[in-house]
Amino acid sequence: MQELTHFLNGEYVKGTSGRFDDVFNPATGEVQSQCPMASVAETEKAIADAAAAQPAWGAMNPQRRARVMMAMVGLMNRDMDKLAEALSKEHGKTFPDAKGDLQRGLEVIEYCIAAPQMLKGEFTDSAGPGIDMYSMRQPLGVVASIMPFNFPAMMPLWHVGPALACGNAVVLKPSERDPSVPLMLAELFVEAGLPAGCFQVVNGDKEAVDTLLDSETIQGVSFVGSTPVAQYIYSRATANGKRAQCFGGAKNHMIIMPDADIEQAADAIVGAGFGAAGERCMAISVAVPVGEETADRLIEALIPRVENLKIGPWTAGNDVDMGPVVTAAAKERILGLIQSGVDQGAKLVVDNRDFSLQGYEDGFFVGPHLFDNVTPDMDIYRQEIFGPVVSTIRAASYEEALKLAMDHEYGNGTAIYTRDGDTARDFAHRINIGMVGINVPVPVPLAYHTFGGWKKSMFGDLNQHGPDSFKFYSRTKTVTSRWPSGIKEGGEFNFKAMD
Repeated sequence: MQELTHFLNGEYVKGTSGRFDDVFNPATGEVQSQCPMASVAETEKAIADAAAAQPAWGAMNPQRRARVMMAMVGLMNRDMDKLAEALSKEHGKTFPDAKGDLQRGLEVIEYCIAAPQMLKGEFTDSAGPGIDMYSMRQPLGVVASIMPFNFPAMMPLWHVGPALACGNAVVLKPSERDPSVPLMLAELFVEAGLPAGCFQVVNGDKEAVDTLLDSETIQGVSFVGSTPVAQYIYSRATANGKRAQCFGGAKNHMIIMPDADIEQAADAIVGAGFGAAGERCMAISVAVPVGEETADRLIEALIPRVENLKIGPWTAGNDVDMGPVVTAAAKERILGLIQSGVDQGAKLVVDNRDFSLQGYEDGFFVGPHLFDNVTPDMDIYRQEIFGPVVSTIRAASYEEALKLAMDHEYGNGTAIYTRDGDTARDFAHRINIGMVGINVPVPVPLAYHTFGGWKKSMFGDLNQHGPDSFKFYSRTKTVTSRWPSGIKEGGEFNFKAMD
């Protein structure tokens, strides 16, 4: 049985707490390794060592820090297949999905090469008589990132990259479900030239998390996960005087207008709803066709597409559309919510509750499910399922469809499919959701824009990656400068010039 480690001060370090959590192969259900759970003492030591390493890194000019990011891009491209394989083995997602996970993280590292530009301050010449005014952006110091299981490469890179580029040291607490890739990324950062100690990876559970949240050394906290945990972390971090950005759950609606291309919309729903087995916060989990005719045509187009999805282990390569979910507990929860939908009166038009993959009967596979005639009071509509389930809720009008999305407690992402520019423009302006797709099913912004939801999908003021990330991981200092001037004849200093 492989025993995983932490990554501290530039090297792999065995855990000393004596506590471990099992890491499964989701395709087989077998335990493939054990992840150490850090103690309070281990976590505090990682924080202290990060604090010792940070001043020199923070004092380094941004261009030199950007060169580390440039080197990291090359190393990630070199090891892309190796990283994707490790990711797939622990998470279960298909090999193409795993490479996509890495690629979207890599794009943020590429953006971080612009650190010299992003960290430039402002300057005003002669703000007053002999007075200049300028600002500078400086690192926070030591920051913590607490990351989820569903994107074990992308999510850490979205946070660690900008934090390091700004001159901070980072203590990362990855998910204990799939910790190997974050450890490998930390090693690559050191190879890229990052000083040892500036990127610490501490595996653990709530004990480690609370230690990070309560540490006086940690100045900022970023989190991605469920809304209840996001609320907890945001409240505890801010109560301790820390800057915090915490991203929670989602329930993303796609509105399909009567004038939409139904075939295109159906393809989009299948890709956005069932890709990565639905384990992503930007998954389209609710389809909202407007009008009965639109709904009937959409369901007719969706059924064969959903039924023909290929499910299998990551080793099948490009021959499968989706893999297993991450744990047996996740599978049980998803199937429980599906059953609740049936019990509460929704129509299960594609039913895979009895799905079993030959040769992988003990794996955590959940077949794709499609519901019709869902209503807003049902659990499958109110809760984030985080699995391969799409619910269809029929709307009589555009205004009713809009209200459904606007009234839901989550506000992460949404989309509309239409050929009408006026409807699309109205939707984009009125919807109270952070990321909007117009004929785009998963509206995830590229690295040079910011990613973040509204309502109970996000707690904090600044989003992930893009310009917001540099604002979050640095703080502004403004200097007002006045130099004495005016030398009298004979070499005497004119002190009145200072009045």
